[in-house]
Amino acid sequence: MALTTPLTDLEVRTHAEGAQRVASQLEQVVLGQREAIRESLLALMARGHVLLEGPPGTAKTLLVRALAQSLGLTFRRIQFTPDLMPSDITGVNFLGAHGSFAFRPGPLFADLVLGDEINRAPAKTQAAMLEAMQERAVTVDGETRPLPAGFTVFATQNPIEFEGTYPLPEAELDRFLVKVLLRYPSVAAEEGILGRVLGGFDAATPASFGITQVMDVEGLEALRAATRRVRVEPAIVSYITALVRTTRETPTLTLGASPRASVALLTLAQASALLDGRDYVVPDDVKLLAAAVLRHRVQVAPELELEGVTADAAVQALFERVEAPRA
Repeated sequence: MALTTPLTDLEVRTHAEGAQRVASQLEQVVLGQREAIRESLLALMARGHVLLEGPPGTAKTLLVRALAQSLGLTFRRIQFTPDLMPSDITGVNFLGAHGSFAFRPGPLFADLVLGDEINRAPAKTQAAMLEAMQERAVTVDGETRPLPAGFTVFATQNPIEFEGTYPLPEAELDRFLVKVLLRYPSVAAEEGILGRVLGGFDAATPASFGITQVMDVEGLEALRAATRRVRVEPAIVSYITALVRTTRETPTLTLGASPRASVALLTLAQASALLDGRDYVVPDDVKLLAAAVLRHRVQVAPELELEGVTADAAVQALFERVEAPRA
C-alpha cells in the first residue's frame, strides 16, 4: 500500500531524535503533562490542529508558547471573547496615505496560533476560524489570502461547566485532529513548578522558560514529510477503519466519527511510530491515540452520560468489539 519512498534507517533515527529533543525541551517547562505534550507534538508532526481542554491554570498557553520557542516558529495569541469580530482575527483592508487600499494581516497569519478560550467566540468568528483551519486561507473583502505553510491552530477551551462557555459546533470540532486533555499535576510536579518559580521562572516571560531552539521551520516541514512516509500495513488500515466505523454502530453513542477521524487516526499513528523510532505503525500506536482522536467527535447517549459514562470510556469499549491485527 506504500505510495512513497520508504524511510531509511538513518532518516528514521535522525527525525526521531529531532522530535524527541523537542519533547524533552517541553517537558522541562510544562511539568506533569507528558501525555499532553506527546499528543500535541504528534499532531503538529501530522499537520493537524489541536484542541486543548483543561481547568484554568493547567499550562495550556505555556505549552504552545514553549512549543513555538523550541521550533523557532512565529506565535500569535488570540483571546476569544463574545464581541470578537471576524476581521479582528483575519485582518482588514485599510485606506493608505496615498489613497490606495492595503491589507493589514490579522493574528491568524502566524505559524502557531493560540486561540484562547475559543468556546467563548460568537458564531461569525467561529465561521472565519473554521475557514482558516480547513482551507489554510482567509477571505477578506472577497479576496482569498493563503496563511503561512506552518499554520496550525492550538485552541484552548475550558470545560463547558464553566460560566460563559458553550459547546463548539460539531463541524468545527471535526477540524481538530486531536483533543488533548490537561489535568491538574501530581504533587511532585506541582512542587517542581513552585521550585521553578523560585528559580526565576515566570509564565508571562518567555525568556525565563530556558527553552533552546532545537529545530526550525524547514526542519518541521522535513519531519512532517517523513511522517507521511511511515509504513502502514493493510491490516492496520483495516483496523483503523473498523474502529471508526464501529462508533457509528454502537448503541452507546448517538453520534459517531466521520471519515476525517479515520484519516486523523492514521496520520497520528504514523507520527507516533516515527517519534518512537520506527518506520512502521503497530496496533498499539492506534490504541494509545484513539481517545485523543475520537473523544471530541463522538457523543455518548444521554442516559449513559447521566450514569457517568464518558467519551473516553466509550472509545475504550471499542477495543472489546474490534480485534487488533496480530503481528
